[in-house]
Amino acid sequence: MNKIALITGGGSGIGLSAAKALEATGFTVILAGRNKEKLEQAVALFAPGQAVARQLDVTSPQSVAALFQDIHEIFGRLDLLFNNAGNNVKDVPIEELPVEDWLSVINTNLTGAFLCTQAAVKLMKQQSPQGGRIINNGSISAQSPRPNSAPYTASKHAITGLTKSTALDGRAFNIACGQIDIGNAATDMGNKALAGRMQADGHIAEEPVIPVERVGEAVAFMAGLPLDTNVLTMTVMASAMPLVGRG
Repeated sequence: MNKIALITGGGSGIGLSAAKALEATGFTVILAGRNKEKLEQAVALFAPGQAVARQLDVTSPQSVAALFQDIHEIFGRLDLLFNNAGNNVKDVPIEELPVEDWLSVINTNLTGAFLCTQAAVKLMKQQSPQGGRIINNGSISAQSPRPNSAPYTASKHAITGLTKSTALDGRAFNIACGQIDIGNAATDMGNKALAGRMQADGHIAEEPVIPVERVGEAVAFMAGLPLDTNVLTMTVMASAMPLVGRG
């Protein structure tokens, strides 16, 4: 029986890379996101029947509930949730940050992950065999901020708390939860590092990136472990990225 994986933000970048790596290890993947056309283009890259596209707004409880009901009815279970959907806003000093921008990031990056986690835990508890795995995209911003990044950094630090709480509360139900903290990867967002990013002392410096495939492989490694083993936190980054010693 193929295992079933749901990847939010699955139409491109890290989500699509993870989906490809998961498919290669035997998962049937559900690619979820807002852009239906992009999702359908992504599904076309997979072997027939190994990927499906589903529209999802992670900030909407109704949209999340409808997707998980669909998963329950069609597949009967969920073995893996990769909470990958996220967004960011322009870096500005905190005193200039519109509250709407703060809420946009928190609603997507944190509340969206919570809603999907809540629905996944409910399904994983009731399915047979019981249990499953949840992997959260923490970003290295879960460890250390960039300048002028309060909403993104706060959302990702909060993801660490959600990860640990889910790991603890899921123990009795064979639900494992871990987090992958990703450095600059070759995606539309990550490639901005090649043009230079602001460092802690205010100067702009080019930063190295890694192929996005390395991230997908890391997610697949975490997903492939038996449920009695959990990677609580993994950091994947370019060896020369200035995270260690940042500041």
